[in-house]
Order: sequence, then structure tokens, then C-alpha cells
Amino acid sequence: MRIQFSKYQGSGNDFILIDNRAGKWNFTRSEIAQLCHRRFGVGGDGLILLNSDPHYDFEMKNYNSDGGECTMCGNGGRTLVQFAHDLGIKKEHYRFRAIDGEHEAHLRHGKVELKMQAVREIKKTPVGFALDTGSPHLVIPVNNLINFDVVHEGRKLRNSPLFMPNGINVNFVERHEDQVFLRTYERGVEDETLSCGTGAIATAIVDSLNQKTPDSETLEQAVQCQGGQLEIRFKKLSDQHFDQIWLIGPAIKTFEGTT
Repeated sequence: MRIQFSKYQGSGNDFILIDNRAGKWNFTRSEIAQLCHRRFGVGGDGLILLNSDPHYDFEMKNYNSDGGECTMCGNGGRTLVQFAHDLGIKKEHYRFRAIDGEHEAHLRHGKVELKMQAVREIKKTPVGFALDTGSPHLVIPVNNLINFDVVHEGRKLRNSPLFMPNGINVNFVERHEDQVFLRTYERGVEDETLSCGTGAIATAIVDSLNQKTPDSETLEQAVQCQGGQLEIRFKKLSDQHFDQIWLIGPAIKTFEGTT
């Protein structure tokens, strides 16, 4: 049976998106990995199904490029909202269900704004700050980020005993004046990706701690990834509690086809 799909990217983070509202697709792990393979398949950082849900506009079911179901993907969620809109699910405000619960989103000024879950714990580890922004992330400041060996160093930390058994996504960050730059090694992809939405959120939150911003302020921080810029808006309630977190950026259809 032929599979109709669309490809979307959010600041270089690319996904295979499939309309599964009829519920006919139930891929195996190996089938997903094959579809995401960049030489022998369609290619993508992940695959996302748009499923029907009786209580929401839709359900997001997302998988890493290794075929395993993954934790929340911010850029994936943003591209799925744009995909839903392009399919004819046109709303001013979207509500959808993902692996970590309910999310809100809307399209504004050519960008998709996606509300993420609150962050209520940040741990200082021997190698950096660890926090869960829908997916677990480690944030590490480095110098000379452009020449940093993200894959080699990221793979070591992703598999560190500190973060086993599930591992962690690893973000290497450098600040230049008011600009924050990010490169991410993603678990499940097992490589550097051009952008990571939940990683950008983790980066912005940790940066606010490093900059010693006062509590009870609503903050906005642009994070420059390899594939483009993401904007993070959030409210800092304390050094351990961040709420009203919005991930903002473009979500662009690159092509569609059948396989």
C-alpha cells in the first residue's frame, strides 16, 4: 500500500508527517527507521502521525528517526500544527494531545506559537544543568561553538551513567552579548540536528539563570540554531519554576509525495 506523506521543517528540524485520522497506519519500529533513513528512505529527524482525538483537534504521535516513540518534540509539534492547518483543520487556537499531555497553539505572523509544559525542576550536575522541557535536556556552555565537536562530545554525555537508563539530549551553548547560539545532539536521532525546540527552551531557561534575571518576569529570548532562529517566551517564577512557556518559529512545508 502506498503511503502519502508531507515533509515539513522547523528551523531545519525536519519531519515526515502523515495524516492518520482514518487510523490505518500502524508502523513498526523498523518501518519508521526505514522511512526516516536519509539514503534509503524519505529522510527526516522523525516521523509524526496526525491522529484523530474525540476531545481535541487532533493527537500527535511522534517517533525518532531510530523508530522508537519519543518524548515531546517542540519543533515537531509546531510543524504538525501547520500541517493540520494545511489539511483544512483551520482554527484560531488549536488544542491537541501529545505524549506529555495537552498543548495549545496558534498561527501568527507566519509563525507557529506552541505552548509547552511548565518546568518545575532544574538540577545542577557535574557536567551542566539538567531539566525536562517535554524531553530531558542537558545544557552546557562552551567556547568556540562553531568548531566544537558536537557529535563526539554529545554522544559521550548522552550515554553517560549520570543520565542512564534513558539517556539525555545534549545542548552546547555560547552567548555573545545578547545573542544565544545553540547546537544539539539528540538522542533517538543519535546525531546533531539543525535545531531542537525543547533544547532551545532548555537553553533559554538556563541562560536566564546565568543572567540572574529577577523572578516573576516574563522573558523573551531568541536562540540561534544551526537551521534558523527560534524565539522562547516564558515566565520565571523562581529558579526552579518556569511557566507560560511558548516556542515560536516558522514551520514550512518542503515537499509531499508517496512511498
